[in-house]
Amino acid sequence: MKVLVVVDMQNDFIDQALGTKEAVGIVDNVAAKIKNFDGKIIFTRDTHQTDYMNTQEGHNLPVEHCIKDSEGWQISSALPVSEDAVIIDKPTFGSKELGLYLENMAKENDIEEIEVIGLCTDICVISNALLIKAFLPEVKITVDASCCAGVTPQSHQNALEAMKSCQINVID
Repeated sequence: MKVLVVVDMQNDFIDQALGTKEAVGIVDNVAAKIKNFDGKIIFTRDTHQTDYMNTQEGHNLPVEHCIKDSEGWQISSALPVSEDAVIIDKPTFGSKELGLYLENMAKENDIEEIEVIGLCTDICVISNALLIKAFLPEVKITVDASCCAGVTPQSHQNALEAMKSCQINVID
């Protein structure tokens, strides 16, 4: 079995509060990857509450984004999200719930590979790829660089190199 984890492809990270031209530039690649993927697809969604500005993250990144139930919190309508899709809301960069979900899935299925794509390469993609590697160290983890974008092109490249160093397969 193969698993695709689509990280935080939300409006606020694509073309709203924290959007970038690089994020806009991967939407078609991500949509094609989802449409052509033969396996289980899991989406994560960065999820903050209305008190975001009072949180540690809010103090370090004082831009309200991905407030639960807002338009910016929604996964981009340009992506095919099936009605039975698994969506994991996560309050921070890496999702323990995602790790546990995949660990439990691996107990019942032979997972041959987990592919991770989405936003942002240098924050949530790397956090979740490393977290998955910690939960499932013997499962092949792949990141498709053509379906990821970082805060900057340089931080995107730095994150890809860091993941390679941690035995995560990087393709594009």
